Amino acid sequence: MLKRILVMVLVSMLLPAAFLAAAGEQEAAGQESSNLMVIITPDKDNTFFTAEADAAKVRAEELGYETLLAVHGDDPMQESDLIDTAISRNAAAVIIDIANADASPNNLRRATNAGIPVFCMDREINVTGIAKAQLISDNFQGATLGAEYFVELMGEKGKYVELVGKESDTNAGVRSKGFHSIIDQYPDMVMAAQQTANWSQTEAYSVIESVLQANPDVKGIICGNDTMALGAQAAIDAAGKSGIIVMGFDGNDNVLDSIMQGKIDGTVMQPNALNAQMAVELADKYIKTGSTGMAEEKILNNCFLITPENADQWRGFTKIK
Repeated sequence: MLKRILVMVLVSMLLPAAFLAAAGEQEAAGQESSNLMVIITPDKDNTFFTAEADAAKVRAEELGYETLLAVHGDDPMQESDLIDTAISRNAAAVIIDIANADASPNNLRRATNAGIPVFCMDREINVTGIAKAQLISDNFQGATLGAEYFVELMGEKGKYVELVGKESDTNAGVRSKGFHSIIDQYPDMVMAAQQTANWSQTEAYSVIESVLQANPDVKGIICGNDTMALGAQAAIDAAGKSGIIVMGFDGNDNVLDSIMQGKIDGTVMQPNALNAQMAVELADKYIKTGSTGMAEEKILNNCFLITPENADQWRGFTKIK
């Protein structure tokens, strides 16, 4: 009788442990990554971000992954919801062009803490250790290329306007600093106005419309992105002016067409398709090996100067000739 009681006690003590072990195995199995790469970009209508998303999607599917494309509209709350979606679907990785340099790190940290590796492209976060890699165009290097060409076209003198991007976007500040690292070396280059147009073509049109009324002798406009350059050129056309130099940054197809038509004078091509492809390839390597194999988290890829001489050699942010 005593023996039976001892056996029953031992069984009752062991069963909970067995159940806990089984439950732990089930939980671990439930947390295994899917074959899904979640690709998040700011805007589905901007050709820059469309090319970026398409390049990431094509490369991911070539490597055998399913893809989910989504946009956050530069809204950190929407970005947060999309990160939650990635977590709930046990994504294999998140490939993202972030919404906001200040708010996005907290959103991305939740994915990292959930065991989902994050790979940034285009816009960088100023915090290390959250993303496994950040594939960034060298915005400062690109801005110096654009500024050197702008100064040359201006003949090293004259009034100019700078259109700046969103203050919340790190790239806006980096590009502006790159511009001024060159332009400020020329004392006869006079900045008549420096205003944000928030990467917007409509806002750029309004800003330049007002600036040209107040400063009819403006000789050039240097822009933090191509969308603002298109707005600036439209405002110049509407004012009936000609001969004002316009410099962009990004290399989108609409600006390439404008350059070949003799309107916008130049731009700086970002290798954003390359950044997107590399982000996916590093994600694939990390998923398979546990490492990206890269010594640094931030990987800078050089930008290229686009002028009327080589504008026809690029399309979709990729060199075609």
